[in-house]
Amino acid sequence: MIFSFRPMILAAMAFGLAAAAVAQEAPPAPNPMPETAQPALPIEAPPPPVEAPPAAETPIAAPAAAETPVVPAMTPDQYINNPEFMLNLDLSTGGRVVIQLYPNVAPGHVERLKQLTRAGFYDGIKFHRVIDGFMAQTGDPTATGQGGSQLPDLKAEFNVTPHLRGTLSMARAESEDSANSQFFIMLQPRFALDRRYTAFGRVVSGMQYVDAIQKGEPPAVMSRIVQLAVVADNKPMPPVSTLVEAVPAPAPAAEVTVDQLNAPIGQ
Repeated sequence: MIFSFRPMILAAMAFGLAAAAVAQEAPPAPNPMPETAQPALPIEAPPPPVEAPPAAETPIAAPAAAETPVVPAMTPDQYINNPEFMLNLDLSTGGRVVIQLYPNVAPGHVERLKQLTRAGFYDGIKFHRVIDGFMAQTGDPTATGQGGSQLPDLKAEFNVTPHLRGTLSMARAESEDSANSQFFIMLQPRFALDRRYTAFGRVVSGMQYVDAIQKGEPPAVMSRIVQLAVVADNKPMPPVSTLVEAVPAPAPAAEVTVDQLNAPIGQ
């Protein structure tokens, strides 16, 4: 029998090519000893987003239970020449002094003076400290400089009102908040008192009767307030006979002796 090898050779070659093709498509066999895994490089995390600060809430002020509500300052047209804010000061020096009060700068002091005035507190009170060229002080029922009213002391209301001639200002002790009832009237300007004492009014007429107040610390004869009244109350002026005061008698002349008459002059 004669065999032909050519077909067999061709078949073998075809089989080999098919096996090679299959081998190329198959995935590689797993490595029995895998390489040690390398750690992943650290990645810097992006910074957290910056949050915008929350909008500031408008604070709501709690009402202060003990605080006195703020009252807007009065304007000049509300108090200038308004009888409710003017005083008639009748003095034993012979006449009436008219005072304009300033509630726009010192409402507490103005109210205190009006309150005491309407209670008749100042009637008959003396000027216990009067310094020529400076001021005349009164408002102390004891006439010693140590007295006052039964009302509590006032909170200072220092302001820009200058201490001019005729300015009405409140006396006080060392403490700034110790004013009570004593006040003084300036005889001449003294700007060193500005913002240290509470000025709250000024004489608008009758300054000559203030000038005539007896001088001294204390004066030998004390001039006095015959009557102090709020103009709006329409109190009549006291009788003229009450607007006088005792005039201190002049010191007796020294007796001249015969020896003095015979003594040589200007040795």
